[in-house]
Amino acid sequence: MRFVCLIYNSADTDGTLSQAEGDELVRAHFRYDEELQRKGIMIHSDALEGPDRACVLRVRDGIVSSTDGPYVETKEHLAGIYVIEAADPQEARKVVAGIPSARVGAIELRPVRLLTLPQ
Repeated sequence: MRFVCLIYNSADTDGTLSQAEGDELVRAHFRYDEELQRKGIMIHSDALEGPDRACVLRVRDGIVSSTDGPYVETKEHLAGIYVIEAADPQEARKVVAGIPSARVGAIELRPVRLLTLPQ
């Protein structure tokens, strides 16, 4: 099964890590990514720029509108993603528990829905 792990950071904790702690968190992510790649679990991972670099686009009646971020007032923001392959949700939860950012933020685990073309 394929899963997406949505990594959220909290505005309450952003900036509370020292430079050394932040650097170690990044190094821990690289180590964990390499481990998951060796095991064939990792499909893809990326860190995301902050919400101030985001934009939301909508198309209504053929007209495109764009709103620059941050576009919602929230305490948490999406900071990164992992796409993994796991046998079942329990195995995926074990993988998520090892993601370093789980120690300072929250990670939403979602199964990927496999779609087929309607007949």
